[in-house]
Amino acid sequence: MFGLGFGELMVIFLIALIFIGPKKLPELAKGLGKGLREFQNATKGFSEQLDQAKREITDAAHSVDTAPHETSSAETQPEKKSDTHT
Repeated sequence: MFGLGFGELMVIFLIALIFIGPKKLPELAKGLGKGLREFQNATKGFSEQLDQAKREITDAAHSVDTAPHETSSAETQPEKKSDTHT
């Protein structure tokens, strides 16, 4: 968990217990858990929207690639050569 070992987590917990107090610590942990859960849900929603946008772009690009190509009138007419002699 974040590269912290058991010993480091215990030190952080003891410092929090000293500064915050035993009565407020469970409330703080509960609030922190809710905040992390909301952050994860927001991240998941953003990721889903990004994936949907990618799929839409891929589908649009695929439909352009498979559409029949039209040729313009300039491409179908041969070029005219000038008959000027020097």
